[in-house]
Amino acid sequence: MARRSRASRDRKIAAVGIPASPHIRRCLPFYDILDDEQLVKLEAQVNWLIEEVGVAFRDDPEALKIWKQAGAKIDGDIIRAPADWVRNLCRQAPREFTQLARNPERSVKIGGSNQVFAPIYGAPFVRDLKGGRRYGDMQSFENLVKLTYMHPNLHHGGFVTCEPCDVPVSKRHLDMLYAHMTLSDKPHLGAITEKSRAQDSVDMAEIVFGKEVMENNCVILGNVNTNSPMLVDKVVTEAIQVYCARGQGIIVAPFILSGAMGPASTTASVTQAMAEALMVCAFSQLVKPGAPFILGNFLSSMSLKSGAPTFGMPEPVLSNYVIGQLARRAGLPLRCGGSLTAAKIEDAQAAYESADSMHSTMLAGANYVLHAAGWLEGGLCTGFEKLIMDADRLGSYQKILGQGLDVSDEAFARDAYGEVDPGGHFLGSGHTMRNYQTAFYEATLSDSENVESWEERGSTDMRMRAFEKWTTMLTEYQPPKMEESVRDALQDFIARRKEELPDAWY
Repeated sequence: MARRSRASRDRKIAAVGIPASPHIRRCLPFYDILDDEQLVKLEAQVNWLIEEVGVAFRDDPEALKIWKQAGAKIDGDIIRAPADWVRNLCRQAPREFTQLARNPERSVKIGGSNQVFAPIYGAPFVRDLKGGRRYGDMQSFENLVKLTYMHPNLHHGGFVTCEPCDVPVSKRHLDMLYAHMTLSDKPHLGAITEKSRAQDSVDMAEIVFGKEVMENNCVILGNVNTNSPMLVDKVVTEAIQVYCARGQGIIVAPFILSGAMGPASTTASVTQAMAEALMVCAFSQLVKPGAPFILGNFLSSMSLKSGAPTFGMPEPVLSNYVIGQLARRAGLPLRCGGSLTAAKIEDAQAAYESADSMHSTMLAGANYVLHAAGWLEGGLCTGFEKLIMDADRLGSYQKILGQGLDVSDEAFARDAYGEVDPGGHFLGSGHTMRNYQTAFYEATLSDSENVESWEERGSTDMRMRAFEKWTTMLTEYQPPKMEESVRDALQDFIARRKEELPDAWY
């Protein structure tokens, strides 16, 4: 077999682009593992938690006031309510909605049969082959935004692709938002850690999209976690009051390590996550009926010997399948984690754990997948090579989900059998020549050539090939266009807010 030239291989490494389709329109059936009887038993547990145990809404008097006006039972800061009432409130949230991107061609549909991939969120450290492990900084953050924008298998920018630790905590959200809004034109999330930061996010989104567009569309989302077990703090409720009150969306994901923030039982932890999320969804609909809501799931097992979280294990894999069924029955879009691992570098552990986590997320039908690429160290570190390696594999998921099995006349290739004799080959047949460019998914970073060709090219492993790709991508980056008046308005807003905010590093 002829060897590919070095130039051909280099073009493959350098290939970048923006997807023609900004998200996946799923044609593959959902993988449902529970029967109706089992689902009813789980939902009964969810209802019991809502009605009898209750969820604390803490440190936000306005949230308690909203619940009280709606008629919920309040005991201190614990809210209990009839489960049917809570579920009916949740049904006011849309099953499917569109988040507009600055470039309309990048807008994504979330919910229904749609799936959206976004990168890692929240890591304080970054790692790459040249710079090693280090605290995230603004340059790293901007480069990650650029790579996410350029990669065709990532549909959404997320937000905290890494923490830029060289910028004061009180001000970094402004620079991060500006980077997402100017270096990319894909949709993204906003800040949530303080009410004022959430408000800045919504205000900056209004500068980009305009008040009228924002009043009638979702243009920005916040992503928050409940404080499991059974506690919702003011970070969540204040973010909802900012985002949802303006008709924008909120993602709420209970983060439960089974055995710590939930019982040492996958069944109990899944139902706890549902109860917490449904109560927060109901609250969001009390704030503004019809506000977009995404039910999140982030369940992980843990080592009961050391207390360390584990990823890619059978229990969280099962939880993805189960929460997918429960979310669809509740009529809510679902968020799950993606390429998760406790590995420190892109090694075999990272590959196995990430593959198992992401595959179950895909089959479970998660509509919005945060952490789909770049996750290392249990979420403490963003790997530049890991981002590119994970995103490369997302392309195969896109083909499985979005295309399934082609049963057209062309796919049956009947004319090819008239050309090829028994014992012959199809390499030169008309059917092969018509379809060779699109017949099979070709993983950009995988090396399928013979060992001699691999040795001639330096015997590189996938980490090195990923390093070559992302560094090449950054040299080829071109920012998307933005009206100067919008850019100037964003800069003026940021300058004013930074004058108002003192530096704070925690």
